[in-house]
Amino acid sequence: MAAEAGGGEPLVRFVKLSGRAAGSKKKVRWFPVRRLFTHSCPSIRIPSRFLREGRKSPPARSGHRCVADHANLYVFGGYNPDYDESGGPENEDYPLFRELWRYHFATGTWHQMGTDGYMPRELASMSLVLHGYNLLVFGGTGIPFGESNGNDVHVCNVKYKRWEKLSCDGKKPNRIYGQAMAIINGFLYVFGGTTGYIYSTDLHRLDLSSREWVQLKPNNPPCDLPEERYRHEIAHDNQRIYVLGGGTSWTAYALDKIHAYNFETNTWEDIPTKPHENLGFPAARRCHSCVQIKHEVFICGGYNGEVILGDLWKLNLQTFQWTKLPAVMPEPAYFHCAAVTPAGCMYIHGGVVNIQQNKRTGSLFKIWLVVPSLLELCWENLLKYFPHLAHLPTNQLLQLGLSQGLIERLK
Repeated sequence: MAAEAGGGEPLVRFVKLSGRAAGSKKKVRWFPVRRLFTHSCPSIRIPSRFLREGRKSPPARSGHRCVADHANLYVFGGYNPDYDESGGPENEDYPLFRELWRYHFATGTWHQMGTDGYMPRELASMSLVLHGYNLLVFGGTGIPFGESNGNDVHVCNVKYKRWEKLSCDGKKPNRIYGQAMAIINGFLYVFGGTTGYIYSTDLHRLDLSSREWVQLKPNNPPCDLPEERYRHEIAHDNQRIYVLGGGTSWTAYALDKIHAYNFETNTWEDIPTKPHENLGFPAARRCHSCVQIKHEVFICGGYNGEVILGDLWKLNLQTFQWTKLPAVMPEPAYFHCAAVTPAGCMYIHGGVVNIQQNKRTGSLFKIWLVVPSLLELCWENLLKYFPHLAHLPTNQLLQLGLSQGLIERLK
């Protein structure tokens, strides 16, 4: 059986939000939820519903990926075996979602993006990163899982809304899904993944300038490599790539130590981490989410083989100290996606929320992982009290004193 693939005042209290469907002026009620974080780090649930004429937001899904910039969250792909939730006869790619969505932070609206060019069909457990205006998609699987995997890099320019397949030389990775990927110093690194039946510990690197793939051959003996895995996450600094969690269909790897690839020595190292003083280490997990802010890495949710997790932990890459944050996901999930904005706000979308019922969610949550800057606090309040700003022309926004950077967030 193939491995599963989809499987100030505002800081003190929650604020009931209002939002509009893209292209509509009708206001929609949004519901506040219980507080999730400390006084300085609120979290807000953004519910997903449908309009009669077209979908207002992405249907419930798992196995999708997302990235964020200052202005938008981009959500690509995903899987849902529920025929009705997946769009019924209107979804030609059922049970997959061959679509790209954009959640606009300033207006609180979803937009399904129309794009030109060839959009990939490997839509579950692919890898996705944002590089400038470009979304880079690698790998993933179609249906049945493991029978139609990908190993090409597809690029979508979100400014021009066009896809193209990157023509590359060298030794490409195998056709895999559930791998982890990151761009570091002009190179695209891909680690691990599965064909659906065989799990990998391979490490590949794509030079984004020359577009040449190289399979890295670490100096370690075979017995000293990381365990083969999929649905792990990676973080990095200037010296190493760090592998966090992951597993196979029957295992989930612990976080009391992490494997790290050392760029300079071309070797894998085992780095012991430091437990929380009272709570120990985070539970072993796979299919979790991970974001990074400078030298701090945040993991959230996932599955340990028995229960769906809803906790949030932070790992300091300088001290390797684990800290459990006082936040719990309102809907514990795995096979969800998460992304963090440059300002430090994390968005979490979708995932599997009930194993017995094979139930997925389309809910969107946000939580500040850092104390928001004064600029961000003022910006959120400005949008709250003057929601029409996004409809004003640029020259009028400039006359009002908005910076070019803030104006770009409105568009």
